[in-house]
Amino acid sequence: MIKKTMNAALNQKSVVIIAGETSGDLHGAQLVRAMKKKDPSLFFSGIGGPELKTAGVEILMNAAELSVVGITEVFSKMSKVVKGISSVKNVLRERRPGLIILIDFPDFNLHIATIAKKHGVPVLYYISPQIWAWRSGRIRKIEKNVDHMAVILPFEKDFYRSHNVPATFVGHPLLDSYSPLPDDPLKDATDSIPVVGLLPGSRYSEIERNLPFMLAAASVLQNRFKNICFMISIAPSISKKRIESFVKPYKKTCCIELISGSVVEIFKKSRLIVAASGTVTLETAIYGVPMVIMYKISPISYMLGQALVNVEHIGLVNIIANERIVPELIQGDATPAKIAETVGDILYDPKELARIKEKLKSVKAFLGSAGAAEKTADIGLALLKTGVSN
Repeated sequence: MIKKTMNAALNQKSVVIIAGETSGDLHGAQLVRAMKKKDPSLFFSGIGGPELKTAGVEILMNAAELSVVGITEVFSKMSKVVKGISSVKNVLRERRPGLIILIDFPDFNLHIATIAKKHGVPVLYYISPQIWAWRSGRIRKIEKNVDHMAVILPFEKDFYRSHNVPATFVGHPLLDSYSPLPDDPLKDATDSIPVVGLLPGSRYSEIERNLPFMLAAASVLQNRFKNICFMISIAPSISKKRIESFVKPYKKTCCIELISGSVVEIFKKSRLIVAASGTVTLETAIYGVPMVIMYKISPISYMLGQALVNVEHIGLVNIIANERIVPELIQGDATPAKIAETVGDILYDPKELARIKEKLKSVKAFLGSAGAAEKTADIGLALLKTGVSN
């Protein structure tokens, strides 16, 4: 399938990039660097966070202003969404960029794709919305407005090509920064003090819904096992003071450490992870750390989501494996008691820990090889040059 750009007056040195999540900000920055390495004269502007800014992107709007979870939660930020759309429209009209790169963040980015197509700007979508899992009707909008999908899960390529959307499997970008963890026999030794990592999410709305339940579960576990410690990951987009306000009531009774920066530091020390459902569960899988997945959204969003979801599992790790490798505690099941019970059952069970680790190896293998940014950069440069996707 070939899609052509009708406007010949586009500025082929100007690129717009939009990433609405912390993970998208990181992967987008890697892509920007890869494209600039191949063509240093490129100029990038768009919506993103600190990683894209550090990579040299002119930030039109901070992505944190737009980031929400759930179908109903978007209404609370509608004014910001309108402002973001307006900013992108102005850039498309005034700078006439030669390419727009959209990274995940589908509710916003699929709307932007429609606008970009009207302006004759080629659209490269990097990291697919999970339309194979829910709201599959969005494929019609993608088929109409997206020139090329750079997908990070191998089955996505066939899915898009079956709907006449050009797609390339580039591998998962998390593999670009992966390096094996050093062996630490004490981490899994049943007579050592276990560390449980808590990964509550990268957005305030996620943290507000997930972290209180994680901390309450930590308190139950602390009472049950005494010698146990917890490490909480603080995403780059999140204020440490905000996390401290949640943790303060537990500091005197629980062994808790806050970790800013790379979540890999938590992987190194944790026997088990409790993670909010999302990309971080795949990162946990790549590093081979057993986990329990939990998630909460608003009751209305959950009810609407149940009607739209067409997959058996919620966690990406289980979806990819097509089996329940790790426990999922979603919505009503994500109670402090249930989380604590599930963690406790695994934490001191060497056979179960070993089983999960072995299964996670297959998930990592399924994600392909490193080089996602480089491969996607080549696709982007080809679209910039010709405006054509083959």
